[in-house]
Amino acid sequence: MEPISHFFYSDRLKLQFWDYGQDGKPSLVLVHGGLDHARSWDWVARSLREHYHVYALDLRGHGNSAWAPGATYTIAEHVLDLSVLLDIVAEFPIRLMGHSLGGSVVLHYAGLYPDRVCKAVSIEGFVAPHEPRMLGPVPERLRYWIEAVRHAEKHRSKSYATLNAAMARMKEANPRLSDEVAQHLTLHGTNWEPDGSLVWKFDHYLRAVAPYGYDVEDAVEIYRHISCPTLLFSGLESYLPVPDADPRTQAIRNCRLVQVPNAGHWVHHDRLDIVLKEATPFLRE
Repeated sequence: MEPISHFFYSDRLKLQFWDYGQDGKPSLVLVHGGLDHARSWDWVARSLREHYHVYALDLRGHGNSAWAPGATYTIAEHVLDLSVLLDIVAEFPIRLMGHSLGGSVVLHYAGLYPDRVCKAVSIEGFVAPHEPRMLGPVPERLRYWIEAVRHAEKHRSKSYATLNAAMARMKEANPRLSDEVAQHLTLHGTNWEPDGSLVWKFDHYLRAVAPYGYDVEDAVEIYRHISCPTLLFSGLESYLPVPDADPRTQAIRNCRLVQVPNAGHWVHHDRLDIVLKEATPFLRE
């Protein structure tokens, strides 16, 4: 059964979410990572919809959601959009799951509205500290952003002559993906151009990381307010470090970290079996 597409408005932007069904079940909302899209969750959603009414959000600038009018996307704006969606679809307290940027969005929401979240799952959600362009001196960050925006203005998103060419690029970035998963992600992650080529749906301005908007110390302060049980996943072969000593992990009072072998950043694709084995009983407890 295919999920049903719906749209809503947040901050004057038309955003999309997908409804996987199961009216009458407790709600579970899934939030994808940066440069990804909501249909990346299909395997997780189909496995969990037996017990939950599952929804998946296309963040602004991603999937079929509108692009921001300017050149910046901040964590605060993504949390705002999630907040608006939850007021539309959810009964509180809610279960939330996110990957990468989406994992950070989920944890921020859980810290800002602790009484509204009963379970939080974050897969590789501790983004930013490894990025000098996000942590360097303010003048350096501003210069980087200005140059990145000017570069984006002069260059269109890369196009691909065929679906197979776009799929090959997807597998180049994520070599662990099976052909089936790579094709699915590419089909739902691209638009056809009038000339028959394909381009990625995400706004290429997303690559111009905002010079303000994310601060680890701010995140720690927010995460101290998370009161629900929280499950963290970390891929042992990810480019992100294992967050066992990360101050954000220490800030979450009721938190368990699962370190997943043979998994990179996309843990839910690389080791879906482990994610479901750990997350399914956790969400139902």
